[in-house]
Amino acid sequence: MTPRIAEALRRLRRMGPQGAARLATRLVRARTEPLLAPGHQRRLVGRALARRLGVADLQSAWRHLADAPSPFDTAPPAAPALERLLPDEHRRVLAQAEAAHARTVDLLGSGPTTLPTPIDWHWDFKAGHAWPLIAPHRLDLRGFGTASDVKVPWEMSRLQWLLPVGQAYLLTQDDRHAALVRDIIVEWDDANPASMGVNWACAMDVALRSVALLWFARVFHQAEAWDEAFRERLLRLLVLHGDFVFRHLEWSDVGGNHLITDLTALVMLGHGLAETPETQRWRETGWRHLNQEIMVQVGADGVDFEGSVPYHRLVMELFLVAAAARKAAGQDVGDAYAGRLAGMARFVSAYTRPDGSAPDWGDADDGRVLPLGGQALNDHRYLLALAARVLEDDALKRRAGGAHAEAFWWFGPRATANGVAETIQSRRFAEAGVHVMRGDTDHVFIDAGPVGMAGRGGHGHNDCLGFEAHLAGQPLIVDCGAYLYTADAKARNRFRGTVSHNSPMIDGAEINRFVDPAMLFTLHDDARPEVRRWSSGDARDVLVAAHSGYRRLTPPITPVRAWVLDKGAHTLLIHDRFEGSGKHAIRVPYHLARGLDAEVSAPGRMLLRSGATGYQVLWSAPEDWTITIEDGWQSPSYGIKHSIKVVVFSRQGAPAPLSVALAPAERSPAAVHRWINDQISELGQD
Repeated sequence: MTPRIAEALRRLRRMGPQGAARLATRLVRARTEPLLAPGHQRRLVGRALARRLGVADLQSAWRHLADAPSPFDTAPPAAPALERLLPDEHRRVLAQAEAAHARTVDLLGSGPTTLPTPIDWHWDFKAGHAWPLIAPHRLDLRGFGTASDVKVPWEMSRLQWLLPVGQAYLLTQDDRHAALVRDIIVEWDDANPASMGVNWACAMDVALRSVALLWFARVFHQAEAWDEAFRERLLRLLVLHGDFVFRHLEWSDVGGNHLITDLTALVMLGHGLAETPETQRWRETGWRHLNQEIMVQVGADGVDFEGSVPYHRLVMELFLVAAAARKAAGQDVGDAYAGRLAGMARFVSAYTRPDGSAPDWGDADDGRVLPLGGQALNDHRYLLALAARVLEDDALKRRAGGAHAEAFWWFGPRATANGVAETIQSRRFAEAGVHVMRGDTDHVFIDAGPVGMAGRGGHGHNDCLGFEAHLAGQPLIVDCGAYLYTADAKARNRFRGTVSHNSPMIDGAEINRFVDPAMLFTLHDDARPEVRRWSSGDARDVLVAAHSGYRRLTPPITPVRAWVLDKGAHTLLIHDRFEGSGKHAIRVPYHLARGLDAEVSAPGRMLLRSGATGYQVLWSAPEDWTITIEDGWQSPSYGIKHSIKVVVFSRQGAPAPLSVALAPAERSPAAVHRWINDQISELGQD
């Protein structure tokens, strides 16, 4: 039995009878709907569409869509309020809108790219590959052998690159903006018949597109360029999108962000379109299952179970917008749901560094629900402002620490306010195994938890005992990120593999084995973590953890790693020891932040420099370890990678301990070594 077949059978067993029935239904629909959809789409016009929407005429349906309670504030913003809160926002929005008018996009690391007129919506312009307009089940979405990335046409078709045009319309009331969005939607509709081609292959992307279409309908509901013929077309598109998502909910043995996206879109469409038994069923189904999934996919500690900071952001946005839609309609969210959302916000507070940046933990594909703000991609502070508004929590607003464009465009000026962020303490998130050590300007993010997605892998990486470190505000040790998915299977496996993380690697083996190199989102659940000690105080934080991933080796061995953060001295100790015997090849990498240069200045001492900022690396027993400085890669966002330096400690033979300290360059090496010895003595055999 091949690994792929074995994994498929394992997932079927986990699904149970109900899950297997859902899967079978999806497979049948995937093969039959492309045959039936064209006729269905042709008939969904005029009175037939009005009947489907439960109204006497389409003008009534359009008025309902424009007047229904909405989670988003789409009133034209008052210029004084915008200028006061966000002085550069007007300029940013208009500049991005003009780029969209030129059909210039920058998606998934493509760099500025001008699309043709009309747009080829099935074209991966990064690889020069066109996906055929055939039934989705006949497409190999992995694109193996083509170097094509299915995410490129998907990202274009989410239509989120057009959002600044809607914002520009709100600022200027210039009808040319409405005309552009109309023309682009018409082009998309003409080129993408329902249930055909790559842009109907994934319910998640259909769901995200429907949210954008709903927002555009609110923004442009009175625009002259949106005549009755176009309004009818858009209403039909929304019905087709809702019907497709409802019929293709992405159930699996373990739900993930795809399912959450589908359910959120059903809630949004169910509230936005006229009330019918169908839209009521969408809304109630979406909300019922979101309440179930938030308790499954988000731990009691508030961390999304996929083992990824960027996907935590995406899922939190989804849960927030669904809750906001419900509250706008005057309905209750519920204490359990609100409590999980508050927990997610606490995690955001903890992982956000003093400079506003977030760690590159796990996968990242830049996915968002309705990206209206212009903040840096890895600045997640706006989530706190959004959560503060939905949960009516002033403490969260203070933690957001200022005005955020995202909150302004979602909920209006009342959702954002200037202020000073509260000081956040070190935190342990027990279920996720994440530990965050914090000083005034120190931030150490540590993964001592299980593999993502309930042991399946998903968007989690082989990063147990890995970490990122900023000391005295200086980025020093970074995670390598994710880079790409299906467009480059070899790169995908390298970036999610052990070799690309700041964790000990033994005998060249993965911490969690790949089930099959072609299964790019699946890992074995080998590395069971064990937290042996956690303590946090004003002056010092200590964590000691281990994992079982290498007990399968012969002879078995267990890596045990301790971190000690001296907050006053901005100094971090990483102490590795290995429980076991026999001979092994051990590699302990430290991936340096982009722009850092490394130079060995003396035995057991290395200098790290970036401009005028200096740090030193000191390590014990230099005679026991070989040190090399290698070239590596770090990916700050999807499709982009930068060269970095990697400091690698290695040895062959019997295991030996390794103590590495990161300390300001001006600290005396002798003093640092004394501090190292004191910490190791205090740690004992923890």
